[in-house]
Amino acid sequence: MSVFAKRLKQARQRAGLSQEKLGIEAELDPMSASARMNRYELGKRVPDAQLVERIAAVLKTPVAYFHAVEDDEAELLLKYHRLPKRQRTKVIAFIDELAG
Repeated sequence: MSVFAKRLKQARQRAGLSQEKLGIEAELDPMSASARMNRYELGKRVPDAQLVERIAAVLKTPVAYFHAVEDDEAELLLKYHRLPKRQRTKVIAFIDELAG
């Protein structure tokens, strides 16, 4: 299974959406939404960049999450994405301090 396929399935399940519902909300044709999302999750097909952006928006997930190879990096991306801008600034400052 590709990294993208794995992350897509994780994010969809975390959001509590069916493949069909996610596909429809990402503006796929309702008649093919379920089948297309299934192919993406199985790694048989890869959506274009614009569709990945729409899927990420529906799942409230950063696009980079779908490409993060390491699980801890993917988790960090999700947590950072959920922070308000002020808190993000603090995270960056903290990382700068650690990286010194």
